[in-house]
Amino acid sequence: MLVQPKSRRTKMPSITKALPVKHGGYSGSNTNRHQGVLSLLGPQLMASALRRLAAAFYCWPHLQFFRSLSPLRFGNGYRSFVSSVSSEDGAPTGHPDFGQWKNGGGFFHKSACIDPTVFIEFGAVVHSKSVVGEHVCIGSGAVIGPSVTVGQSTKIGYNVALSNCSIGDSCIIHNGVCIGQDGFGFMVDEHGNMLKKPQMLNARIGNHVEIGANTCVDRGSWRDTVVGDHSKIDNLVQVRLAGMSCVTKDITEPGDYGGFPAVPAHQWRRQVTNYSRTSKQRNPGNH
Repeated sequence: MLVQPKSRRTKMPSITKALPVKHGGYSGSNTNRHQGVLSLLGPQLMASALRRLAAAFYCWPHLQFFRSLSPLRFGNGYRSFVSSVSSEDGAPTGHPDFGQWKNGGGFFHKSACIDPTVFIEFGAVVHSKSVVGEHVCIGSGAVIGPSVTVGQSTKIGYNVALSNCSIGDSCIIHNGVCIGQDGFGFMVDEHGNMLKKPQMLNARIGNHVEIGANTCVDRGSWRDTVVGDHSKIDNLVQVRLAGMSCVTKDITEPGDYGGFPAVPAHQWRRQVTNYSRTSKQRNPGNH
């Protein structure tokens, strides 16, 4: 008579309890225990657990610890997770011209000019040929586009997008602000087709400017969009002016403006219409 041995059920330990953190890092004396716990997990569960840990700790040194476990060969799930985060030299996979900024963990293009005092938080990116002055702080998710200039002591909030623009000194750019993107410019050709009007110029933000959350400042189409020194802009504002417009005094009411000097857009359109009628009356032979 053959007696089957009783199956042994292995209790899955809690991975969060098995990986204690001391002063922002892992205890070296617990490395063997970590590896023993992690080896109990299958490849797919291992990858999922690592993603949760990386998101929870939100700190790059922990990913270096995960990479050190590669000799355990957890399988494709683990290797795909690590390779999707970065390459071995700290650059994003497939982008050898980018490196990881030591002060904050964000990424930067190697052609960018960045002062050593700059803080680039994890998840932020500084692109090629950008210039970032001293003591600038760039929040997670922010993108500093190619050839953008950011002045000293400026604070860039989370998920800010800067392109085709320059930012002055001591500015505060709140979360979600977009500066330098194309404006809403279109024209109709002789066949009645709607064509996009070229937006080729820049946006220039002065010194000591504060721009509220989720505000948009469009680039210029025939000249730069300029926000002067010490300007304060509220949340959820779109800054755009019709072509040939000039602001000569404070604008206190929200809306679209045009003309020289700038007036509400509906008033500016009436001025243009009246001017066209008067011109036809004075010079009937030219129309």
